[in-house]
Amino acid sequence: MTIRLYDTSARQIRDFTPLTPGCVSIYLCGATVQAAPHIGHIRSGLNFDIMRRWFAYRGYDVTFIRNVTDIDDKIIAKGADQGRPWWSIGYENERAFNSGYDALGCLPPTYEPRATGHVPEMIEMMRGLIERGHAYEADGSVYFDVRSFPGYLELSNQDIDDLRQPAEDGITGKRDPRDFAMWKATKPGEPDWETPWGRGRPGWHLECSAMAHKYLGSAFDIHGGGLDLIFPHHENEIAQAKAFGDDFAKYWVHNAWVTMAGEKMSKSLGNSVLVSEMVKNWRPIVLRYYLGTPHYRSMIEYSEESLREAESAFARIEGFIQRATEKAGTTVAPADEVPPAFAEAMDDDLGVPHALAIIHTTVRQGNSALAADDKDEAIARLAEVRAMLGVLGLDPLDPQWAEESGGGEELHGVVDTLVRLVLQQRESARERKDWATADAIRDQLSHSGLVIEDSPDGPRWTLGNR
Repeated sequence: MTIRLYDTSARQIRDFTPLTPGCVSIYLCGATVQAAPHIGHIRSGLNFDIMRRWFAYRGYDVTFIRNVTDIDDKIIAKGADQGRPWWSIGYENERAFNSGYDALGCLPPTYEPRATGHVPEMIEMMRGLIERGHAYEADGSVYFDVRSFPGYLELSNQDIDDLRQPAEDGITGKRDPRDFAMWKATKPGEPDWETPWGRGRPGWHLECSAMAHKYLGSAFDIHGGGLDLIFPHHENEIAQAKAFGDDFAKYWVHNAWVTMAGEKMSKSLGNSVLVSEMVKNWRPIVLRYYLGTPHYRSMIEYSEESLREAESAFARIEGFIQRATEKAGTTVAPADEVPPAFAEAMDDDLGVPHALAIIHTTVRQGNSALAADDKDEAIARLAEVRAMLGVLGLDPLDPQWAEESGGGEELHGVVDTLVRLVLQQRESARERKDWATADAIRDQLSHSGLVIEDSPDGPRWTLGNR
């Protein structure tokens, strides 16, 4: 068994060999909390949640760090615009992110450090970089000298002479326009902290280098994040950490975006779909299926039509689970092991689409067993399906979804009672051969979003497409 991952720095899929046998350490660039999360933000957390679950299934002891960037230019600007403390903006949106992660079934990280809680570690790193000749102070700010680090831009495969970094407002004293700020000198009305070089606040890139060092040490296995972070953020993290003396990350793994009309989903473009709004209209487990089942390196073009297709596909899986559980007469536990073909797909760069195809094939086999009244075969397939879904965080019978299914249980019971009254009327119409009335009742229920299935045990209903 060897897990293989696409390593951005190597530009190829590589066998994963952990630094410490039996353990895996992962640092994921988490939320910058200037606004509530859209589904593109949550996709990254979800993709790495699946990675974490697969490593755990394969027997690894996983340390998973997902940071919170709770201080940056946009957070400060938003606080000023709204007449609110900057930290209240950050805290409000940090809670919104965690609500989104929780709603879509992401496991909590091992640690979730905030940038503002790690200023001493940042000062230590800057001091070391200045002493080694890789950084310098100017006008109260501290800059990284990019030409002092020979490996700069190897991750993004750029030429430093062609590099054009965006200008940073109010930044003065750079020796080279491509040098980046690790620490920004204080400005009136902005938050600041004391340092040996004067009062100021952290730069974005320094935060992650310092926090990764604190929680994972000088070397760790996997650094993750979205494609948009490769440059400048991850490139600058590497420069700071390695110039400081760390080996830093052994593998770099990046997830693709959620797009709308071909554009990356973002607040600035005004094309974002907030998680808080999505969960009002779609079941969270369906959103997880929609965002988590494409390959993590492939773009997702958002549309309601594709979401409806995901809902329909997941309904077929749920329908089998419901019918097979009824046939078993009790809750069937997940199998101890997933099928070999599923494991092979997941080992190959987290090949969730291929793994999902194995799930649907197993569901079809289970449905055939149900149709043949083969209880043992149906139960065996059910156990396999639950095991595979569990790895993806998609098992509807898992306690993590108890609030979704159980929290609505009372309402489900009320709806079930009402639907059964209507179905009794339909059965009465069928008994007196009033087919027109029976069909009209069925059509009306269908228009209401319910699917009626006639079985040997009587009619049953499930939620269908919207």
